[in-house]
Amino acid sequence: MFNDIDSLGDTIKKDHSEKKIVVLIEGLTIQAELNDSRTAQKIMKTLPLEGNVHVWGDEIYFDIPLKMDLEPNARVEIEIGTLAYWPKGPSFCIFFGSTPISIDEKPRAYSPVNILGHIQGDLTQLKYVSNGSKIRVMPG
Repeated sequence: MFNDIDSLGDTIKKDHSEKKIVVLIEGLTIQAELNDSRTAQKIMKTLPLEGNVHVWGDEIYFDIPLKMDLEPNARVEIEIGTLAYWPKGPSFCIFFGSTPISIDEKPRAYSPVNILGHIQGDLTQLKYVSNGSKIRVMPG
């Protein structure tokens, strides 16, 4: 019986760790976790991803070579710390505060995005990232 419980625990740990990613931007290391969405799973299989940062208010995004449609839960109004996929880019997005079209302190995407996951930890360091910075997203 205990072997089954141990095995289940190992499976849960493995599944949990397979969703972890690391975002590296010009010396910054940011931990994040992806959700179970179809888009997040596809991105995880595509890692590592690299590019040059674009900054739009308190959003960082970069173009990625992945074409996906909007998911049913795609939205414009999102929470601080959200990772998202923007099909119109297509781009990988990190929202850490208000954007130029926000109506309050929360981020607002330019158009609907697929929610991928969430940043874990301090987001304030992202305010120092500038346009053109190198970014790399890899399994964590």
